[in-house]
Amino acid sequence: MSISNSIRAQIPPIHPEGYPFIGGFALASLILFWMWTPLGWIGTILTVWCALFFRDPVRVTPVREGIVVSPADGRVSMITYAIPPAELGLGDRPLPRISVFMSVFNCHVNRAPVAGRIDRIAYRPGTFINAELDKASEDNERNSLAITSPQGRIGVVQIAGLVARRIVCFVREGQAIGAGERFGLIRFGSRLDVYLPDGTHALVSEGQTAIAGETILADFALRDENRTFRTN
Repeated sequence: MSISNSIRAQIPPIHPEGYPFIGGFALASLILFWMWTPLGWIGTILTVWCALFFRDPVRVTPVREGIVVSPADGRVSMITYAIPPAELGLGDRPLPRISVFMSVFNCHVNRAPVAGRIDRIAYRPGTFINAELDKASEDNERNSLAITSPQGRIGVVQIAGLVARRIVCFVREGQAIGAGERFGLIRFGSRLDVYLPDGTHALVSEGQTAIAGETILADFALRDENRTFRTN
């Protein structure tokens, strides 16, 4: 393999949603260079950051019925029981919820946590408070998906954050989707909530780093209530 091909293989592809933003940052950088060189370098750094934000790397998703993979890159910010959004149609009882917070430095392409059929998609406008706060699940702009899998229905909610101002969804109701397949994207910092069937236990801990399409959040086949974690 040539050196150029080797370097190219190390650079993750960019999602098409990012091209207009990267182009805008690049154009602004050229204007800033014309105005004052130091400003141009600042613009260049921001252009590189924008390109990294919209990166869309290949992921290796474990394939087995019953496992739930992370829908987002980021930090597992909360594991709790919560009432799912009414628009998901998952009932009004608290269900296990795993939240993954994405900073502005994480990859923001979202992937399906399970294989199944998307039987509901519901968008709801809202505020843009810090996505790490628990009340962001109720107050912030969100896009909710209900997926029917062989093990039951789960909910996946894209939540806009303090900086995010646009939720993008690539799929449609009635569509079949595989675990780890891309279903959406949130621009510039946000959170993903996963609502699981009652009795499902998390295989991750709060504070753990998750990788979209790869990190296993839960396994429907396991019912180990005494699972513990150690932080080094």
